[in-house]
Amino acid sequence: MKPTDIKDPEYFHKVVDCQHACPAHTPVPEYIRLIAAERYTDAYMINWQSNVFPGILGRTCDRPCEPACRRGRLDADEEPVAICRLKRVAADKKDDISERLPSIPKKKNGKRIALVGAGPASLTVARDLAPLGYIIDIYDNQFAGGGMMRSQIPSFRLPIDVLDEEVNYILDMGINATFDIEVDSLREVLDKGYDAVFIGTGAPRGKGLNLPGLEDAAGHVHLGIDWLSSVAFEHTEKIEPRVLVLGGGNTAMDCCRTSKRLGGDDVRVVVRSPFEDMKASPWEKEDAMHEGIPIYNNHVPKELVVEDGKLKGMHFEKVEAQYDESGKRSLVPTDEPLVFMEADTVLMAIGQENSFPWIERDLGIEFDKWDMPVVNDQTFQSTNQKIFFGGDAAFGPENVITAVAHGHQAAVSIDLYCRGESVADRPAPGVTLASQKMGVHEWSYDNSVEIDKRYVVPLAPLKETLADRKIEVELGFDATTGYKEAERCLNCDIQTVFEEVRCIECDACVDICPTDCISFIANQEEEQLRVALTAPASNLAQDLYVSEELPTKRVMVKDENVCLHCGLCAERCPTSAWDMQKFLYNVSKAGQL
Repeated sequence: MKPTDIKDPEYFHKVVDCQHACPAHTPVPEYIRLIAAERYTDAYMINWQSNVFPGILGRTCDRPCEPACRRGRLDADEEPVAICRLKRVAADKKDDISERLPSIPKKKNGKRIALVGAGPASLTVARDLAPLGYIIDIYDNQFAGGGMMRSQIPSFRLPIDVLDEEVNYILDMGINATFDIEVDSLREVLDKGYDAVFIGTGAPRGKGLNLPGLEDAAGHVHLGIDWLSSVAFEHTEKIEPRVLVLGGGNTAMDCCRTSKRLGGDDVRVVVRSPFEDMKASPWEKEDAMHEGIPIYNNHVPKELVVEDGKLKGMHFEKVEAQYDESGKRSLVPTDEPLVFMEADTVLMAIGQENSFPWIERDLGIEFDKWDMPVVNDQTFQSTNQKIFFGGDAAFGPENVITAVAHGHQAAVSIDLYCRGESVADRPAPGVTLASQKMGVHEWSYDNSVEIDKRYVVPLAPLKETLADRKIEVELGFDATTGYKEAERCLNCDIQTVFEEVRCIECDACVDICPTDCISFIANQEEEQLRVALTAPASNLAQDLYVSEELPTKRVMVKDENVCLHCGLCAERCPTSAWDMQKFLYNVSKAGQL
């Protein structure tokens, strides 16, 4: 194998599994260390620079970072660090950040940008461009900013005051926000002479099922996202006792839990897939079941049963999942009698899709066969160079953190476009690599590997939370528990950096390594090298760290996949060939050169 180029910023970025897995690439270990040091405001601002909504995401994020956490690979019983809930600790315990927010120039740069939709993608674009002097106009059909964070996430998961606080940090940057207005023509927006337009309207249309009996039962059948919006905006305050929620995603979990709080006594979730295949996050399913809501899997909706003009319930066909050699799933009927479930109300939460009837088709924007705009997945520019898309509006339904990541990159593109530069020339990320040595055997970070199991977030009393949809269920970690959970982090951004010229090949680092991830061996092709190491390196998704050839013609090879970043190799090395160096990676933002 060729020697590893550790000057490539993406090499060590990939080693920081949690940060690499985060769409916005938040420097996770860095802010977790600050939480452990009780520097909550500093931890919050690191988050705010990357993910924009620390308090919101600390409660609602889909947590792509946590499955990637190295802690979960230590042994079969280990769980990842509670990265998401630690983010909330920083948000809950921060001080006033008003003095730390970027200053907004009074003299603008003369460029006007329109943002259609005030959800997380658009707000991120506004946050990045306003400090550069752009004039920002936002248009949204809701009464306040936040988009689907406001209309789709129930208050018992995301309190309104947390949402308002973080949305207003951005709107207070001199943004011209026009709410309660439905943009029904993109041409009219373009006719106002904007230098660029960003479309972040989400995926606002819910999917339904055209079942027998639907027409007769229409008054008692609702699309899940529309019903949640009606509850959020207080148009709906109660529901009938027997509720069936169709669907297995997070929206279905929000629908059933909200129903329980609005008067639903018999609330059931019915999903056609097996329980383990449901799209809902595991913790969302756990929360629903904790509140006494049963989930009926492997039930396919067949018809709505209406008698004398009144909805009585639904029939379902029982199926079983069968998988072929490629893993493709088929749902095969079991030929059992149809299952009848009583219902007064049915909520269909089977998915969302985009809707662009307001975009005229003669504006130079190409649409694909699914009626989605053709958007570059790096620049977020459409085939009309002036128009950019992001969030769910770009590639279909995802999540808040992905929308934020889109917003950052779209802002970079808009800034480049407005300056007459190529949007393809992406600015490099900010990267630093600094030694953490304080003494012969001392480091500036706590390198001990805690054996504590993941701490559980406390919940408010169930009786109280089910009685009021605005009472937040999760209470968050207190300072002591937050510290203990933060200490479980393995500091994967503290990299083991090897200098060949200092190495005397004593193999002391090999002897002391607790995971046998270091080998001194004759170089080979990667496939052969991986199986010849002291401990074979089976995770092909994580790179091997390979040194230049040493005097004995061997090379040092380290399996990055199982390294604990404990620093024992550097402590044991008699010549300081190993050093522990903190790698800080920040994604480029608009205006950076």
